[in-house]
Amino acid sequence: MGPNAALLLLGVFCLASPTQSDSSGPVPIMCHTRGLDIRSETAYVLCPANCPIWQYSVIGNVVYAALSSVCGAAVHRGVITSTGGPVMMQKLAGQESYSGMYANGIQSQGLGKWSSSFSVAKASRSLEAAARPVSTARPSTGKRPKKPLGKKSGNQDCKADIAFLIDGSYNIGQRRFNLQKNFVGKLAVMLGVGSEGPHVGVVQASEHPKIEFYLKNFTAAKDALFAIKEIGFRGGNSNTGKALKHTIQRFFSVENGVRKGIPKIIVVFIDGWPSDDIEEAGIVAREFGINVFIVSVAKPAPEELGMVQDVGFVDKAVCRSNGFFSYNIPTWFGTTKYVKPLIQKLCAHEQMLCSKTCYNSVNIAFLIDGSSSVGDSNFRLMLEFIGNVAKAFEITDIGSKIAVVQFTYDQRIEFSFTDYITKESVLSAARGVRYMSGGTATGEAITYTTRNVFGPVRNGPNKNFLVVLTDGQSYDDVRGPAVAAHKAGITLFSIGIAWAPMDDLKDMASEPKETHTFFSREFTGLEQIVPDVIRAICRDFLDSHQ
Repeated sequence: MGPNAALLLLGVFCLASPTQSDSSGPVPIMCHTRGLDIRSETAYVLCPANCPIWQYSVIGNVVYAALSSVCGAAVHRGVITSTGGPVMMQKLAGQESYSGMYANGIQSQGLGKWSSSFSVAKASRSLEAAARPVSTARPSTGKRPKKPLGKKSGNQDCKADIAFLIDGSYNIGQRRFNLQKNFVGKLAVMLGVGSEGPHVGVVQASEHPKIEFYLKNFTAAKDALFAIKEIGFRGGNSNTGKALKHTIQRFFSVENGVRKGIPKIIVVFIDGWPSDDIEEAGIVAREFGINVFIVSVAKPAPEELGMVQDVGFVDKAVCRSNGFFSYNIPTWFGTTKYVKPLIQKLCAHEQMLCSKTCYNSVNIAFLIDGSSSVGDSNFRLMLEFIGNVAKAFEITDIGSKIAVVQFTYDQRIEFSFTDYITKESVLSAARGVRYMSGGTATGEAITYTTRNVFGPVRNGPNKNFLVVLTDGQSYDDVRGPAVAAHKAGITLFSIGIAWAPMDDLKDMASEPKETHTFFSREFTGLEQIVPDVIRAICRDFLDSHQ
């Protein structure tokens, strides 16, 4: 394998850190080279001309998520045009959210929190003089050292549990079956399989489906690649629907390596068309929270359409028929250029719509009354309530988030959505909250929480909920701040205890008021409210996704 082939296989560019005095010129990169592929903090790169727009995956505006194409970001920012040219790239810290914007012919996408970012700028004239324009997307042919396979931890920016459902029927044949395996092997390597990154397994669709290996079997890219190469061709009818059901029911279990809070994905390869119905299997997958992608290769020719049971099979099987979950490759020959665009889809967690449940896709902030009328022992009961609600949710770095704010006349953020990313750490932090004691200014506390706790995540992928717990009358207006919170996309539940007036509770609650307002005469009654609050959050989440 030559050095350029190794670069394509690994998807990693070991760019130097050139300075303004670097006379060697910019390092050529490819159209789809991402910020995270470049290891240097600053890099002087040369983008090719005439890149196809589908190779530009751009997330953000001015500051771009590291998942973005560097050249795509440079065109979006106006640093270069479609004719390519030199670009200065600077690594930046991760952001809480990225906003999408249309600019210079490119629509960038929005995204929630990502771990790293970059910016792009025009090169100085001295550097531009050293740049040589290129007309293709290929890097220079100068020799470069091979980049070793990633660390055992894998690509932590792409956490997913993925089953590749490959076509092993007589329809594909032995030769194309081997090409299919090569493509899947490249996917496994470039995904960055590792213990803390994506995990993969393979199922072969044939007369009878066969699970070749599970998620738990290989957590290193080289081992998964070897296992893929060893898969034997089975033959028979493809029976894709049967194999898809088998994968849903037998592959994705905790015993076989499924991780909580991680998106579950099935990538179905179909050479031509399926020999059985896959619509029902697609429905079952959606019920199980599994994202089905269909990769169709060599679509049926017009004269073959009469042999297809359902010409609309792709839209009926995928997670959503919005175009994101379907991918066409014209032939098994020369598939390398299709690897990275498919990986960008598989690593786009915010797009995994079928993974999104009320348990793993919500931000819940608890606004708790710390006034002197509560007392320390009752305050502990409110903290227990918070812990019992939080236990129901899948709290991870890409899942649900919990925040707690305590208020009297003043407000104090006990912890925000980004402070703790495991359930255990959230529960521990909630137990450790100290009682403030003071007055009751609930309206001002709602305004404070809307701005300072929800503000940073307002454009993120999770649905936002605010749960207010109070035991008495507020000294200020609650209706205005609550309306502002509702307009900011926050669903508000009010929970009153003891002397809390029902008028205040209903003024704060989202519509319909009856289902967003709770009351208990005693603090000990909070325990009975826990399942009702969880069900109400899930009901609202489902209603918002209808």
